[in-house]
Amino acid sequence: MLVALGFLMVATFMALIMTKRMTPLLALIIVPTIFGLFAGAGLGIGDMVMDAVKSMSGTAALLMFAIMYFGIMIDVGLFDKLVDGILKLVGNDPAKVVIGTALLTGLISLDGDGSTTFIVVTAALLPIYQRLGMSPVVLTCVAGLTNGTLNIVPWGGPTARAAAALHVDASEVFVPMLPALGAGLVAVFAFAWAMGIAERKRLQREDPLRWGVGSTLNISGGTPKSPASRIANGTPTVGGRGTALMEQVAVLGDGTETATMNGTVLDPNRETLRPKLFIFNLAMTVTIMVLLILDLVPLSYLFMVGTAVALLVNFPKISDQAKMIASHASSVIAVVSMVLAAAVLTGVLSGTGMVEAMSAWLVDVIPASMGPMLAVLTGLISIPATFFMSNDAFYFGILPVLTEAGAHYGIPAVDMARASITGQPVHMQSPLVPAILLLVSLAKVDLGEHHKKVLWRALVVSLVMLTVGVVTGAIGIS
Repeated sequence: MLVALGFLMVATFMALIMTKRMTPLLALIIVPTIFGLFAGAGLGIGDMVMDAVKSMSGTAALLMFAIMYFGIMIDVGLFDKLVDGILKLVGNDPAKVVIGTALLTGLISLDGDGSTTFIVVTAALLPIYQRLGMSPVVLTCVAGLTNGTLNIVPWGGPTARAAAALHVDASEVFVPMLPALGAGLVAVFAFAWAMGIAERKRLQREDPLRWGVGSTLNISGGTPKSPASRIANGTPTVGGRGTALMEQVAVLGDGTETATMNGTVLDPNRETLRPKLFIFNLAMTVTIMVLLILDLVPLSYLFMVGTAVALLVNFPKISDQAKMIASHASSVIAVVSMVLAAAVLTGVLSGTGMVEAMSAWLVDVIPASMGPMLAVLTGLISIPATFFMSNDAFYFGILPVLTEAGAHYGIPAVDMARASITGQPVHMQSPLVPAILLLVSLAKVDLGEHHKKVLWRALVVSLVMLTVGVVTGAIGIS
């Protein structure tokens, strides 16, 4: 009975959020409450949920203050000079432009918000792609790959969800996965360089008058194509649905475009810039990253202190501090409320005994010879599962059941959590992810064309991360 109720509850939760009949927040609260009462929890359901809330408080605090910290760093201009440096570095060489796309995406991805990342990347680089005649699909492919790989940072959604669902510390999940993350990024940059070289050769082949023997724009050999000529040959322009977000394109006297950041989150004229504090903010961020890797103090406390110091130094006036906190409130509420609501689902699953019953059933179904490999299997399952379903459905519905089954074979919950996040490079390309829809919309790229170029590469990156996780012992085989 508990097995049937458990799987039915998970299926109902997944169906409601995948068909958009209910938001994940409401589904996480209402569905397990109803099924918990059917399972005989009675008034004890409140204690089950509150026990789960207590175990998730650290993760909620981490998400809240990490999102605020990186949001403040973007506001005060920490990343502006780095973005300018990347843009100057790439010049007119397609190979360097693609590498610069990966660098810029990785840099902005540190805030954990895919939508913000893609707005900044397209604002800064899409005009360059268009001016050089490069395919915008390359931009979406590299940006999607890089952001998906870095989506496993502790304050990002997947790691936080896995930690919350399994009641483990997010730093325990993330820090041992750093070698796997590094290997994944190496694979991403290798793909970026290969695509950049391919673009350079294509441009030289298709327009030899414009492009010389070298790899940079040959102004003397032909004038850059105007927006009208690009429309004629099918190259996308900046107009369309993304125009409101893409006010950063300035047309020069010779008909070419250049990128500015006006109208974006990196607007050079925004009032929150603090150029005189650049060195301080950079040193503080580097210190936080070092302490994060060393794992000397809890990550939630680390970002609490970092956020407090960032506000105090950059915005001494109380009124300005209040404005900065309020400006990031929507992002914080959206993520933290989700984690706390997940306590209802995980609390009911464990408190009613559903998860134990479901895992026992899985243990009977899974061949004994495959049991010790369950962490690796979880990583493999996460690749298609998180593409076809939301992170909420997988991490709060599927992962706890797999983890309880793994416990029967002596596989620690934290190993299962680490394995489960390796599918994120593929997940980020899913049409269920609003951020990727924003990216292809801004770049005027067909989602199908994006998938043709990105999916097999994302699969390779996920498998690289999973393999390195196993080799380094972060993902164990019992």
